[in-house]
Amino acid sequence: MTTVFTWVGYAAGTLTTIAFLPQVRQVWKTRSAEDLHIGTLVSFTVGITLWLIYGIAVKQMPVIVANAVTLVLQVAIIFLKLRYARAGRRGRLPHSSQRRA
Repeated sequence: MTTVFTWVGYAAGTLTTIAFLPQVRQVWKTRSAEDLHIGTLVSFTVGITLWLIYGIAVKQMPVIVANAVTLVLQVAIIFLKLRYARAGRRGRLPHSSQRRA
């Protein structure tokens, strides 16, 4: 792969990966992930894992780096979703309609 395309891969990976940072921040800040469907999160996580495996198999660092970082962010979102859902069921967190802005 040429250097230009390698950098295009890094740029694409960076942009698609940082797209998840606001989502992680929002879930962390609001302590709620009610609007995120667990099926979508799991499906996307499996896809990211497969892309990571593919990147490793073909030895393409842009694919490996982007998907490794995205996988970490996605796992964080799933962890927070499950944690906050469990805490919400136990009454530890206020319902979203009861929270102050």
